[in-house]
Amino acid sequence: MAKRSGLGKGLDALIPAGKTTGGEAGGVTQVPIDLIQRNPRQPREKFDMTELENLAASIREHGVIQPLIVAPGRGGVYTLIAGERRLQASRKAGLKTVPVVIRNASDQQLLELALIENVQRADLNPIEEADAYQNLAKEFRMSHETIASRVGKSRVAVTNTLRLLDASAAVKQALVDGRITEGHARAMLSLSAKAQEHLLNQIINLDLSVRSTEVLARKLSGQRPAVKKKSGRSPNVSDVERKLQSSLGTKVALKHGKRGGTVTIYYYSDEELDSLLEKLT
Repeated sequence: MAKRSGLGKGLDALIPAGKTTGGEAGGVTQVPIDLIQRNPRQPREKFDMTELENLAASIREHGVIQPLIVAPGRGGVYTLIAGERRLQASRKAGLKTVPVVIRNASDQQLLELALIENVQRADLNPIEEADAYQNLAKEFRMSHETIASRVGKSRVAVTNTLRLLDASAAVKQALVDGRITEGHARAMLSLSAKAQEHLLNQIINLDLSVRSTEVLARKLSGQRPAVKKKSGRSPNVSDVERKLQSSLGTKVALKHGKRGGTVTIYYYSDEELDSLLEKLT
């Protein structure tokens, strides 16, 4: 299988392989499964039970092929860093011990590594991912750009994911259940919770596209639908606008006239504003 790249810092980057504790040759040792506790920073809450049962059947037949990563704790108890599915499946398979690599990790590293493992495997739903980003931002004062570099995503992608936390409870649940997409949820963020739920029912009942949802959201918020004007813009102006958007990582509107013009830079959070100020000053 081809190795995935561009996914931010992995385990060895955050906790160098040399920083192991104990263990046998190669750093792998067997640990009683009852002495391993779940990572308290694990962002993932929902697991596919069918997949777990299939993995448990494979473990019964072949054992645990890839060791779990754990951190030493008090009283001989270990905290799981990476390998949540393998740990749960091993318990289902009835294993008494599992192979582990022991490494020291801070609270921040526990959250980062659990997040990275899940993002790389696309295991988190959008709300779990947003909650994890929020924990990194609030508890460890990490900027959106720093979070993005950790998980191998753009800053805009991280910011857009965090915006989903502003959705109503009903919209967030529909997103978790897979009844709507992130695009649907973001289109409703400007509406009140009641209006979001009204539009949510229409999306589900009528199977509306994201574009249709955006149009209805504008109507519900009292905005007039955008009127398409014939483009009289110079290709050079459009090119400059695209370059500005690429450089600043956000939406930019450039209006050019005979005696000058205006540049409008959009931002969607205080974090984005701080980032823009750093780039512009």
